[in-house]
Amino acid sequence: MKDIIIIGAGGFGREVKQLISDINRDNPSFNLLGFVDDGIIKGTMIHDLPVLGNTDYLKSLEESTSLAVAIGHPGTKKSIVKELGKFDFPSLIHPTVHPLGTNIRIGEGCILCRHTILTCDITLGDFVILNLACTVGHDAVIKSYSSFMPAVNISGEVTIEECVYVGTGAKIINSLDIGENATIGAGAVVNKSIPANTVAVGIPAKPLNK
Repeated sequence: MKDIIIIGAGGFGREVKQLISDINRDNPSFNLLGFVDDGIIKGTMIHDLPVLGNTDYLKSLEESTSLAVAIGHPGTKKSIVKELGKFDFPSLIHPTVHPLGTNIRIGEGCILCRHTILTCDITLGDFVILNLACTVGHDAVIKSYSSFMPAVNISGEVTIEECVYVGTGAKIINSLDIGENATIGAGAVVNKSIPANTVAVGIPAKPLNK
């Protein structure tokens, strides 16, 4: 079993802790050591696991230590990963996600939560989060550090660039492009491509700003 530390002890960090416990119940794989969080006092117990320190604590560890980055905000997630350098970042896939569809390629450090569905011919970059009950259609490409909150539906042939954030329950219609650093509001229905660095909300989704 691999020792693993969760970066981020907030709500999503606690959910990742449960995800790892669910993985271990079916196939013992990870020894959970605790959390790392810059905003919580070292030694604080959260769901029976200690906060081991802040991110500086990680610099003293062997690079073979496994880390799970439980940070939803794409820019923050990317900054933390780049600062840490090379560690072992396993992709965590909830048992209910299996079996995966045909020809699914998943990068390192991804987190796929309970009841997510991937169909076929899908590529996920590194450190992609697909939260509870997301769906991803055929020939979709999701690039690194993007985060999708619960019940997001991504149709086929969609390309999503790096560091995109999509809110709960949003729907992205097929054959669209979502630009780098874009934000899609909760419940939005995206029926046109969204440029980079844009916030889009509503039904249909319309840009608020760039």
